[in-house]
Amino acid sequence: MDTITSMVTGKSVVIFSKSTCCMSHSIRSLIAGYGANPTVYELDQIPNGQVIERVLVEQLKCEPSVPAVFIGQQFVGGANQVMTLQLRNQLAPRLLAANAIWVWNQQ
Repeated sequence: MDTITSMVTGKSVVIFSKSTCCMSHSIRSLIAGYGANPTVYELDQIPNGQVIERVLVEQLKCEPSVPAVFIGQQFVGGANQVMTLQLRNQLAPRLLAANAIWVWNQQ
């Protein structure tokens, strides 16, 4: 867990992903659509990716393991949780609070 904590510390938005995961791509696109620039860790392309994935599943209960999203250093969850925030109009305010975006025009 210390590894994950150090990877998200000081970053507004972090997404643990896999390069072949379409849901990871969709969540990354959704967040980037607000103007945020998330830090993305592709678990299938980094040396300790399998260890990190195991921690996401076993300790954070992220099922499936990717995407795993942190906003403001807080674990949000996977694609379902992020989409729920989006549908409830709560995603942009969380991005604002985390300083991931500076302006949001709610319409």
